[in-house]
Amino acid sequence: MHISFLIHNAYGIGGTIRTTCNLARTLAEQHEVEIVSVFRHRDEPVFDTGPKVRLRHLVDLRKDSPGYDGDSPEYHRPARVFPKAEGRYQQYSELTDRRIGRHLRTLEADVLVGTRPGLNVHIAREARRGPVRVGQEHLTLDSHSDALRRELRGLYPRLDAVTTVTEADASAYRRKLRLPGVRVEAVPNSVPEPGIEPADGTGKWVVAAGRLAKVKRYDLLIRAFAKVVEKRPDWRLRIYGGGVEKEKLRRLIDQLGLYNHVFLMGPANPIEAEWPKGSIAAVTSSLESFGMTIVEAMRCGLPVVSTDCPHGPGEIIDDGVDGLLVPPRNVNAVAAALLELINDDERRRRMGRAALEGAARFDPSQVAGRYESLFSDLVAQAGRGSVRTRLRGSLHRTRGALLGGAYAVQDLCRTAPRKGRTA
Repeated sequence: MHISFLIHNAYGIGGTIRTTCNLARTLAEQHEVEIVSVFRHRDEPVFDTGPKVRLRHLVDLRKDSPGYDGDSPEYHRPARVFPKAEGRYQQYSELTDRRIGRHLRTLEADVLVGTRPGLNVHIAREARRGPVRVGQEHLTLDSHSDALRRELRGLYPRLDAVTTVTEADASAYRRKLRLPGVRVEAVPNSVPEPGIEPADGTGKWVVAAGRLAKVKRYDLLIRAFAKVVEKRPDWRLRIYGGGVEKEKLRRLIDQLGLYNHVFLMGPANPIEAEWPKGSIAAVTSSLESFGMTIVEAMRCGLPVVSTDCPHGPGEIIDDGVDGLLVPPRNVNAVAAALLELINDDERRRRMGRAALEGAARFDPSQVAGRYESLFSDLVAQAGRGSVRTRLRGSLHRTRGALLGGAYAVQDLCRTAPRKGRTA
């Protein structure tokens, strides 16, 4: 199969970028795979795509590049296809509309995969008939605005499949969007084996990692750790990551007198080497669309204490076996769970071994196998020429002709001389 991923910016840093690179690299062992990045702002990607994955871009934002697009007048005019209600709308433009549209209308592939709602909208509207269309959702349906949900409800029926990273979110898409004929499947993100020695459970460190954002509730973790220090002052907490909450968290650490026990470590890339320095991982988010750091920590042999927030932790952690789930927004519950593992060396190490074993199901080979099965089924179904496929193609061609005529009229109106002016 020829599989083509469309992604916002493959040259940046983030969970979607990382898991897309992991998946593409693994699929490329058996298939022809490419990643098409809408934007490129640096020369080399941060995450390794491997030697077999073709990586290309549509809009070049490198100022020292001969192909720099930032000075194009189209780049400074607002997008018309990319949905206004999507969080990245301000970064899209007439230029991205035109480049993405041209790419989708000419792409020769068996499977086309979008990796965020705005790009899935482009695919639903503009992809040529032929490739199977798959829209990945890395955020939760509930995190989308009402306006965006309305737009997705109208356009996602043109896709062949929608994938979410949790079963809870897949259920929400089936129930709330009602997508007849569209396969909605939960396929988790993948995390490769770190290739380092796992934690041995002896280090007296709790480790947390992620954006220093309000939703991560590191303030709650710090307050909980203050209670831990009262009983076990020999333990310490490291928090890796950067973000807007940094100074607020630093003030809280000073206010609670934890400057010798809680450390803001800043971003770490790669993070894999930092997990085994600790013996417990902590996640105190109020919302997790999946929970990449949970899997990363488990793959390094750490049991995870996590809030049982929507949507991911409860589908990753086997409570009491490889980690502990506690109610969200509950400082005392987080402190009690941490102390439970801190005070029981044997249980902590046993749960760490269970975490290492259980997290193997998120290996890229396992996740890629599930995607490969889904893609093969969809390609076979498209090859059989189902009534729905033919009907959708007919409707799409009709709508495309109407839109083409509308755009032609708009172009004529823009270029026609105004009254009282010469051409």
